[in-house]
Amino acid sequence: MEYGSSLLVPSVQELVKEPIITVPSRYIRPDQYDKTSNKIISVSEIPVINFQNLLCHGELSESELASFHSACRDWGFFQLINHGISSSLVEKIKTDIQDFFNLPMEEKKKLWQHSGEVEGFGQAFVKSEEQKLDWNDIFFLTTLPVSLRKPHLFPKLPTPFRDNLETCALELKNLAKAIISQMEKALEIKGKEMTRMFEDGMQAMRMNYYPPCPQPEQVMGLTPHSDSVGLTILLQISEVEGLQIKKDGMWVPVKPLPNAFIVNIGDIVEVINYHLFFFFFFWELKVGTPSYF
Repeated sequence: MEYGSSLLVPSVQELVKEPIITVPSRYIRPDQYDKTSNKIISVSEIPVINFQNLLCHGELSESELASFHSACRDWGFFQLINHGISSSLVEKIKTDIQDFFNLPMEEKKKLWQHSGEVEGFGQAFVKSEEQKLDWNDIFFLTTLPVSLRKPHLFPKLPTPFRDNLETCALELKNLAKAIISQMEKALEIKGKEMTRMFEDGMQAMRMNYYPPCPQPEQVMGLTPHSDSVGLTILLQISEVEGLQIKKDGMWVPVKPLPNAFIVNIGDIVEVINYHLFFFFFFWELKVGTPSYF
């Protein structure tokens, strides 16, 4: 399975190691700052879903299921608390990712994107030398099924990071399937049709690093987009309010809750009769538009 191709570009993290006063022109994004179409509101917050309440029985479950259905339908995003993945594993992953991006450049080069690929260190979907770039570095790799992992990536990750990712990948696969099951329940889909479609899905992880910027108002950490996947589960490493989602033409900042995942219902879930679905698990900040059917 190939996700597409991308031209190799310099590391932003390496760029800022030498103090710079101005941002290189290729990262300046005036196209993203149209004040008439990018209004930001802070009065609204994305819904919060208590996953354990969904799994119980009785009135509490029914109330939470109604909130879950509304969140998927009206927002396409929600924060998931009490999701069942241990806080100790989450904290290990956070530390591992920070240490991973702080590896010496010589070590990162061993895991850099190959020409014409997206997986590895680099940036995603750079198609031309004139294309504007996001102010971030990414590391992207397939995690499940094991047979689709790149032999020069996952097996070469440092330990204990590799072992923790292995555990996390399996935990998140189960969580994603449980979320899909609750969607079936909310939508009154019989026969576990959605669950069966996702059974043999794929999972990938994308880690985004946003270095400090001398002119943050001039750049875009990640270009606005929607996720053309089945389900995205996000973990924010720091408490910086960087993620915004667009609802009713307005950008809503997301205030991450402690030990919560931010879940995005991907575009592909709208097309239930497709027989190819993807589990995508991304460690990153993202922006997108809600979708649900």
